Amino acid sequence: MSTVLQNISVALRSHRRTPGVAAAAILTLSVGIGLATAVFTVAEALLLRRLPVRDQDRIVVLWGELTGDQSNYPLGIDDARLFEQRTRALGAVGFYMYEGAIPTLIRQGNDLTRLRGALVSGDFFDVLDVAPSLGRALRPADDVRGSLPVIVLSHEAWQQKFGADPAVIGRRVTTHFNGVAYTIVGVMPQGIDFPKGADFWAPVIPGVPERSMQYLALHVIGRLAPGVTAAHARDEITAFYQRPAATVWQRTLRGTVRSLPQLIVGDTKPALLAFAIASALLLLITCINVANLLMVRGLARVREIAVRAALGATRARVIGQLLLENGLIALAGGVLGAAVATAAVRGFVAFAPEGVPRIREIGVNGTVLGGAIGLTALATLIFALAPAILTSRVQLQEVLRSDARQTAGRGSRLLTEGLVVAQVALAMLVLSAAGLVGRSLIKLQRVDLSLEPSNLLIAELAMRADQFDTKEKQPALLDKLMRRLESLPGVRGASHVVSVPFGGGWDGRPATDGQTPDEVAANPMLNMDVVSPSYFRTLGIPLVRGRAFTDEDRENAPKVVVISAAAARHYWPDGDPIGKRLKMGGDLDEIFTVVGVVPDVRYRELRDARASIYFPIHQTIFPFAPTTLAIRTTGDAADFIPTLRRVISDADPSVAVSSAAPFTTLLGGPLAQPRLNAFLLVVFGAAGVALAAIGLFGVVTTAVRQRVREIGVRLALGASPRDLRRMVLKRGLAIAAVGLFVGVAGALMTNRLIAALLYDVSPSDALTLGAVAALLLAVAALASAIPARSTTRIDPVDALRVEG
Repeated sequence: MSTVLQNISVALRSHRRTPGVAAAAILTLSVGIGLATAVFTVAEALLLRRLPVRDQDRIVVLWGELTGDQSNYPLGIDDARLFEQRTRALGAVGFYMYEGAIPTLIRQGNDLTRLRGALVSGDFFDVLDVAPSLGRALRPADDVRGSLPVIVLSHEAWQQKFGADPAVIGRRVTTHFNGVAYTIVGVMPQGIDFPKGADFWAPVIPGVPERSMQYLALHVIGRLAPGVTAAHARDEITAFYQRPAATVWQRTLRGTVRSLPQLIVGDTKPALLAFAIASALLLLITCINVANLLMVRGLARVREIAVRAALGATRARVIGQLLLENGLIALAGGVLGAAVATAAVRGFVAFAPEGVPRIREIGVNGTVLGGAIGLTALATLIFALAPAILTSRVQLQEVLRSDARQTAGRGSRLLTEGLVVAQVALAMLVLSAAGLVGRSLIKLQRVDLSLEPSNLLIAELAMRADQFDTKEKQPALLDKLMRRLESLPGVRGASHVVSVPFGGGWDGRPATDGQTPDEVAANPMLNMDVVSPSYFRTLGIPLVRGRAFTDEDRENAPKVVVISAAAARHYWPDGDPIGKRLKMGGDLDEIFTVVGVVPDVRYRELRDARASIYFPIHQTIFPFAPTTLAIRTTGDAADFIPTLRRVISDADPSVAVSSAAPFTTLLGGPLAQPRLNAFLLVVFGAAGVALAAIGLFGVVTTAVRQRVREIGVRLALGASPRDLRRMVLKRGLAIAAVGLFVGVAGALMTNRLIAALLYDVSPSDALTLGAVAALLLAVAALASAIPARSTTRIDPVDALRVEG
């Protein structure tokens, strides 16, 4: 024990003699291990951690798709029940409403709470085979007409909205929409986040009026039968769509199957994989950098090691001591890295965009700390053992006769320079990825929306079901509210819209006169919107040709539509669409005349301007009018929200504003994930650049120290300080240039992996790669210039006195 303590004491004294190297190594390790561990934490929670269900990969969701169209098409309730009877690929079958989790206002006493609710079949949780953490799950008996309305809460909603109160079981809450009093019967365990964002689950049948059952659209969720693959289930639902009794429209669909983990992780997987690769590269840079630091430090101590050997120390004893010294650095770096990881994970959770799955489950725990220890141990083996062995290989008599600064041979110098080349190359990989994602973000932020986002307020109204139990009631009530709003000072326009920006909506596939069924099936799915006459003026959408809607476009007038430019190009590529006819409806028996064309607007999706068709609200073929409003104000849209709530309440106390936000605020939703991607990759890139600069600085500084005698000779023979600075700087830039060449070649191959994160930017974008290479070259020049300047402080007389 005393020997161990003595060795530790010797190791600490050794570090005190070179505190700069020790501090640089510890800080380098803490950054690399900390960030890598943080990404591991997030990946473990989102990708690796199993859901609290049995055999999660055997649970699949099925729907229909058209070739070349990523939209999904659900089943009506009759078809869903028929498929349930016929399926052999699924051992257990359930359903959920295809809209997913829908914002719902519920009342608890006099308080209104906004939750996201999902309508599911009574056997939904039987398919998942998950036990509730409190109370019970839904049962098939809950999903029949006349049953007591019940709901099950998510773990997050129970904690955040109900204070984690165990007495919540049996409590009753009332939905504002239909005034139904639901009894809370259970709480699901943490990690059940399906449909995405669900705060509670309610059975389908009690939650849908009898008159609306024909409009139900359901996705099938099921558990694969023993021995059955997902491909079998896909083929089975494809055959169901193409059965003889199916409609012509259904027979154009093909089945699609996704596993439950795939749907829960969703679009975050490409970004997470990119971060994992970046963190692995950063950890590799870290290990190389620390190895380089300790190699240089070890080579500078060869005289000390030779003296120890002369005094009787065995090679094993020398290696053990050096390994202990390096192990202490690894331990300190690992401890500090765990602290960095904790801070990084908390930062990710705090700044993660809304909708990241299972975000509440992400936190530093024993698994993460174990990962930090494992990474530290791996780093120790990489950067501690090899330098220790190499440093202990000294020829005793040769070293004692020579200057320590001359001991490092050509092989050692090439090794340390090769490590720096690897660091620069890896930094190029990470920073080029950050540059591409950053350029994509800039382009996405500057994309032309074809509308004016400033001073535009979007509000969702919560209305009772009895306010639109007939087709005429709801438009009449909305017209009354609209007139109130438009009469207010500070309001320049107001209109209905189907949904909030980037929040989904309705799709349709119009046909033209004379199209065959196959031609109709090849028509694009159009974003459908039901709007007021003032819609285009309110949103600032210019009219390309024709006219906008007017107050005369009402129930008994000829039916008209306005279409977007992409829709016009598809249906009439060589002609004027004004006055042409489009057919809609299940039997294509609703005829509309095109009266106007507008640009393709980025309202539904930010990345793609959707082809759209617009209907005047009083001529809509849909059973319900939209309850989302767009309001153009003269001042800041956010300042108008209190006035909006007061006016709506005064006009009709039964109508509530469930949400209201400026368009620019909602624009942050689709930009949140790209911003986080860019931020994290920039952090990784900056860390990689800093580590590469440290490594290059160390190598060039060591090279100057080892060439003191040569520099003295050059000075004595008349070389100018400028020549010497150029010599050193040239060597440093040569090392960086080789690293950049390797890094650019690697980036051209690896950047394809992040193509899903890019927008309007090629993975091999020359401007980005050139800018990153120039930045790294400038950093390399700075890292080399500092030791290059030190050559001017060398006295040639002192240099020539060095022992040869």
